[in-house]
Amino acid sequence: MDDWRFDVPTSGSKHLPPDPGYIKGLASQGYRFEEAVADLIDNSIDAGAKDVVVHFRRSGDLLTSLVIVDNGRGMTEAELDTAMTVGKRREYGDKALGMFGMGLKAASFSHADKVTVISRAKLAGTVGRRWRTEHAQESFQCDIVDVEFAKQFLDLYDQYVVWSGTAVRWDGVRDFPARGDAAQTDIYLTKTMRSLADHLGLHLHRFLADGRVRITIAVSGVDDATPAMTWLVQAVNPFGYPMSGLPGYPRKFTTTFEGVGPLELTAHVWTPRSNAEQFRLPGGILARQGLYAYRNDRLVQAGGWNGMRQAEQHLSLARVEFDLPPDSEAAFGLTVKKAELQPVPGFVDAVERASDADGRSFLDYLKDAEGAYRQARTTTRERKAVLPPGRSFPRELRTAIEEELPFVVGEEPIEVVWEPLGRDVFFAIDREERVVLLNKQFRPALLGGRRGSLTDAPMLKTLLYLLMNEAFAGERNGPRVKDNLDLWQSLLLTAAKIELAKYESGNTA
Repeated sequence: MDDWRFDVPTSGSKHLPPDPGYIKGLASQGYRFEEAVADLIDNSIDAGAKDVVVHFRRSGDLLTSLVIVDNGRGMTEAELDTAMTVGKRREYGDKALGMFGMGLKAASFSHADKVTVISRAKLAGTVGRRWRTEHAQESFQCDIVDVEFAKQFLDLYDQYVVWSGTAVRWDGVRDFPARGDAAQTDIYLTKTMRSLADHLGLHLHRFLADGRVRITIAVSGVDDATPAMTWLVQAVNPFGYPMSGLPGYPRKFTTTFEGVGPLELTAHVWTPRSNAEQFRLPGGILARQGLYAYRNDRLVQAGGWNGMRQAEQHLSLARVEFDLPPDSEAAFGLTVKKAELQPVPGFVDAVERASDADGRSFLDYLKDAEGAYRQARTTTRERKAVLPPGRSFPRELRTAIEEELPFVVGEEPIEVVWEPLGRDVFFAIDREERVVLLNKQFRPALLGGRRGSLTDAPMLKTLLYLLMNEAFAGERNGPRVKDNLDLWQSLLLTAAKIELAKYESGNTA
């Protein structure tokens, strides 16, 4: 190849806009619902929001829209156009949670057919844009929202948005139940609100714990017929144990790799057999052991060993936290979803080479964590593992149960909710959804006329939880369990009818 040239000559340039099919690529990023909402809240935090509301809008038995609204700085028209432009990246500060300029579009397109963003910046007025996926896929035509509608829409949230703020509205949410069935909608909301609160409480726990932001999940109707329900997200610190599981821990280990360093790893040993919510995180104990990575205080990986080890029971007490050094994202391979790391190959070797101030190695730490687990197993009396209680139980009650009973690892919790069931049953069970359904017609009598809530009737729920845990275990219920269910149904229905008769007659004695 005697004519080889080291430079490549050009004869001009040509504008090549992205193919509309690029939208499908954004929508196929694999965002889970909770990850998508969290990505939008990252934008709210970057905008200086103190309050963020995740609002499910409901019309009767049908979920219609999802709105994420904040009281941050808001956007001018030019800034909103930049935010809504596919493939355009805005500038990010050193402490920003945003990275790629794709989160708003990728998260929204992966779950909704229509995405509307309405924003109000101080001294700049109210502006709105809307993407419809069919238009985006055809011609990249973005709708301009009517100004009067935009103003009125933000005014719906005037208790949060006073001078400035932003609302992201999803319509045609593909995750919502397709049919307007009250029971299915209630079950979906209970499960989704719990999962969303768990995810946000974990991944944004540093922001929630120090009061930098408050996140509320709300459900209300488009009219006054549907009662409103709110849920304040609580911080869930994966290192929030009251006492270390081993003397001398936590310990700090330091290493370097691929030009990144020093990287400081804080190694923890959790209290053995802990039933604390901060330990029994969503996903199960095995999945939640390992490495916890933070970028600008936002948790971007919650557990896993990144190929260093396989998850196993003996390492279930081992959790390691570290903060990504500035400008090291490329070395750690942080994904667009900000849910996991894909670090360069040298990362695992670097972690295993890490040492502390006393010369102890990271491998010594793993042996210590394993030894703490084995020691606890030999000295603690075993109780039969049960399925955990869900968010329909008050937090302090869940904590009390967790202190007394071990939970089956990686299993969904049991919820107890009120639903219309007809007059001849007191309860029903949905094994697939892990829900005990209580007959709603008896609710006023059993609550003594008090207003109900998601966590009401704690004593009744505890008794049913203890009675029926076995009914949700295994692939099917055997004859003994079915006989017990029939017995409880008969006796509880009789007792509930007696309570209802007293309540309707006004005799509560």
